[in-house]
Amino acid sequence: MNKKTKAIFFITASAFFFALMNTFVKLSGELPAIQKSFFRNLIALIAAGLILKKSGISFKPQMKNLKLLIVRSITGTIGILGNFYAVSNLQLADASMLQKLSPFLAIIFSFIFLKEKVKLYQILCVTAAFIGSLFVIKPGTDVNIFPALIGLIGAMGAGAAYTAVRALGNRGEKGPVIVFFFSAFSCIVTLPYILFNYAHMNFYQTAMLLLAGIAAAGGQFSVTAAYSNAPAKDISVFDYSQVIFAAVFGFIFVGDLPDIYSIFGYIIIFGISFIMFFINKKTSS
Repeated sequence: MNKKTKAIFFITASAFFFALMNTFVKLSGELPAIQKSFFRNLIALIAAGLILKKSGISFKPQMKNLKLLIVRSITGTIGILGNFYAVSNLQLADASMLQKLSPFLAIIFSFIFLKEKVKLYQILCVTAAFIGSLFVIKPGTDVNIFPALIGLIGAMGAGAAYTAVRALGNRGEKGPVIVFFFSAFSCIVTLPYILFNYAHMNFYQTAMLLLAGIAAAGGQFSVTAAYSNAPAKDISVFDYSQVIFAAVFGFIFVGDLPDIYSIFGYIIIFGISFIMFFINKKTSS
């Protein structure tokens, strides 16, 4: 399996895990977004620490990558807080729409900061996938402007974080080290809020956030592996499969049934993903 194929597998896996994470976050109910993000990153921190210890990889990052790790951690934290705030304060469809801007923004950031060339067909494929996601999520017209702006800032943060992960992968930084550093950073910066503004959680809410954290850990490791193996322009379109997974989870856990617009969106997303896959496979052979 070549690097590009690995990256496609991992980005699809990350979409699955992050869709599952958002489902559990939504099911956890009315809790502060910062508190939700703290528990999400705490689980990822523990998982990354265990992997590093078991594999014998040093917890210490390469000093040449320290600045880039800090950039990845700051932008990633902004991305998580923005997404969780949007999920908590907007319709889930609206929050999902804003989150789906992140892979598109990752291509732009990769072009600007990493000087990675973008081909016309890649721009068209990502744009078509984004249009397909709009058919699925059908954002409402009654969006509250403030949480929508926070969600947009979160999408920008996530796109920048993915770009930083790609750069760190090019520099040889190990995936578990990137995840551990980011998770530790995010937990540290949100801990003061938790200490002074902790909201009581019942058993069900605690269980949902623990499950969200486990799913997030899976998503974090997967997305790190994906962007470490291939540039955003080659794989970001596959991140839209999260829309499909979210629809399935919505049916299973909430009983939502897709309408004709959603089905049309699924066809577009699947079609574009397959086109992108076969073009990438042909060019790499």
